[in-house]
Amino acid sequence: MSDLGTPPGGGGKIADGLPFQALNIAVLTVSDTRDLENDTSGQLLAERVTRDGHMLAARALVKDSKEEIQSQVQAWIADPKIDVVISTGGTGLTGRDVTPEALRPLFDKTIEGFETVWHMTSFQSVGLSTIQSRACAGLAGSTMIFALPGSNGACKDGWDKIIRWQLDRRFKPCNLVELMPRFKER
Repeated sequence: MSDLGTPPGGGGKIADGLPFQALNIAVLTVSDTRDLENDTSGQLLAERVTRDGHMLAARALVKDSKEEIQSQVQAWIADPKIDVVISTGGTGLTGRDVTPEALRPLFDKTIEGFETVWHMTSFQSVGLSTIQSRACAGLAGSTMIFALPGSNGACKDGWDKIIRWQLDRRFKPCNLVELMPRFKER
């Protein structure tokens, strides 16, 4: 596991004395033009997942198709061994960008704060171009799902500055991991 350093923007820290809890994370690339050999954003996320102590439970690439995206993600949601799904690609504004349309119907709850923090973070890197991103996140049952844009920079920002912190149970004052046992409460 890599040294986490300090979270960007302050507002939290790693608590001493708490053990790290590795999660099983699936990475999905959505693209009509990439394959697993030239999928740099999916590879970047896969490397960061394992670098930071988590398990890469699965990795797949699907076309920009609402049905293909939903089929793959639904299979992962149904798999009790998968805690988190992170997708890359298909969050833009073109006619082929359908990742949010595919994922949002699967969400039982939307993590609205992710979108806000995503745009704040993205603005620091790409300025006003962040308005072209429809990155989103939500819960489907007890599976956390994050949809990031397809660029390497967006994946770095999304993982390094937001997701990795919320997927570390040592991050305080609070994180998503400590809520996981309660996701299925009704």
